[in-house]
This record gives sequence, C-alpha cells and structure tokens, in this order.
Amino acid sequence: MSETYRSAFRDGLFAGRVAMVTGGGSGIGRCTAHELARLGAMVVLVGRNPDKLQATAVEIAEDGGRASFHVCDIRHEEGVKAMVADAVRAHGRIDALINNAGGQYMTPLENISAKGWQAVIDTNLTGGFLVARECYLQSMAAHGGSVVNIVADFWGSMPGMGHSGAARAGMVSFTETAAMEWAKSGVRVNAVAPGYIASSGMDHYPAEAGPMLREMRQTVPLGRFGNEAETSAAIVFLLSPAASFISGTVLRVDGARPQVRMGWGQVAAPDEVQQRDAVKPFDGFHRYVTPKVFAGGHPSPLPHAGEGA
Repeated sequence: MSETYRSAFRDGLFAGRVAMVTGGGSGIGRCTAHELARLGAMVVLVGRNPDKLQATAVEIAEDGGRASFHVCDIRHEEGVKAMVADAVRAHGRIDALINNAGGQYMTPLENISAKGWQAVIDTNLTGGFLVARECYLQSMAAHGGSVVNIVADFWGSMPGMGHSGAARAGMVSFTETAAMEWAKSGVRVNAVAPGYIASSGMDHYPAEAGPMLREMRQTVPLGRFGNEAETSAAIVFLLSPAASFISGTVLRVDGARPQVRMGWGQVAAPDEVQQRDAVKPFDGFHRYVTPKVFAGGHPSPLPHAGEGA
C-alpha cells in the first residue's frame, strides 16, 4: 500500500480551492475527500457522526492534507443554513460541493411506511437540495463553482428500494434544473451514478443480504464490483477544468450493468478479460478497506486488482 492517495490527476489541481463533501466520514465520501485533499483542496467534511468525521480529518492530516469537519443533519433546513455559513466564515468560500450523503434500507414497496418513505426522500433528495441551495446562495452565486450530486444506478428501477430509486431520480432532475438556473453565476451542476461499488455502505445491509451482495458482480458485464477510487475519479473529473463545458449530465460508473437484458446469459467477464489494462480495478485509495460482507473467505469483489493508472 502506498503512503498517499495515488490519484490519476495532477498534483495541485485544486490548490487554493475549498471542497465540501457531505457524508465525508465513510465510503465514497471519505475516499473522495482524501483524493481532493491530495490534490491540494481544503476539504470540508460534513455528516452526522462526529467520530467518523474526525477520524477522516485526522487521516487526511496524517497524509499531509487539510480538512475541517462540521456535524450536520442535512435533512434540517436551519441546520444546513448554519453549517454552510460556518464553513464560509471559516474558509471564505466554497468552490466545490460533493453532495454524497445518503442512505436507504431494503424493503418491498408494500412494506414501506409513509415515515420510512419520507426519511429516505429527505436524506437522498431534500437534504442534497438544501446543501446545494445554501452553497449557491452563500458562496457560489458570487464566486461560481461546481456541484456533483451522487445518485445511484436506478435505470430500470430499484426493486426492493423503491423509495431510494424515486429520490435518486428526483436528484437527477434537480441536477438538470440547477445546471440551467445556476449557469448564469458560473456554476456547473452534474451527477455521478455509482453502480455496484464495493464500499463500506454495504456493511449497513442486514446479514441475510450477504449472499445476494456477493453474487451481484455476476450481473455486471465487466465481471466485478467497482471501487471507491473509481467513483472518486469520476467526481474529480467533473470538478476539474477538463469538464468546464459539462453541466447538467450524469456520469455513470457501473461497468455497463444497466445494459444487461434477459436472454444474454452469463455476462460476467472471464478472468483473462478482467486482467486487461482497460478494465482493471483502479487501486488509487491507499486506505481502502474491503467491506465486511466480503471478509471471511468470501469471493473478493475486485478480482485481479491492478496497480492503477
């Protein structure tokens, strides 16, 4: 394992920039925060768990980066307003927002209560809207910036998580609308849609979901799960100057999984395909931890992990 994040992007790319990452204490948010810090950004971690946020901030400092953290439940409007105000007061502005915080639970539609439905909508849609709106009003309207909303692979629906699918689809619509309305201020708004990513979020599902989770890679044409660094790389690209004419779009990171149709048989790529450079896992994150669901002798989610680009 290397001692620092091995990004595919050039050193100093975000020097002098301030990037806010919601859900920054774990999973994709933690990984993205590490990469942005490695590239020179001052990272503002946001989440509900102060211990996780502080742990990530300490990791970033140990690796030579800079990070602060703010405890906030993004579902509460007044709290979001105050959190963004604190961040702007501390750092002067917010140049980038990664709207990553989210969550859901597995259950069929007929068993979802109104309270459960609303909780997922509030977390995955309303909360993201509130943070983006406040970053725009309190900083980006005057200085410009870039927003990346993290959604999900909801193409073809999300059976078993219909509340999350509805929220993620709504966030894509919000992304397109915000890209149009905020362009006048020099603000770009895009989304990244992770597919099956071997992230710590998998550890929140019940134990009985383990066998299903371990088999999901068999439905991916590239024959494996993606990893956190591959998702972070997509986010960083959309924040970078290379994407300066990209706004209102969704970048899928899913190994072509939504293209799978009945009748195509086994879609998982054979081992020799997975070893080819174009589809090897990108092992950029030096602090990545394999989800517990794959521990204990279970098949690795990332076969034939390569050395990255």
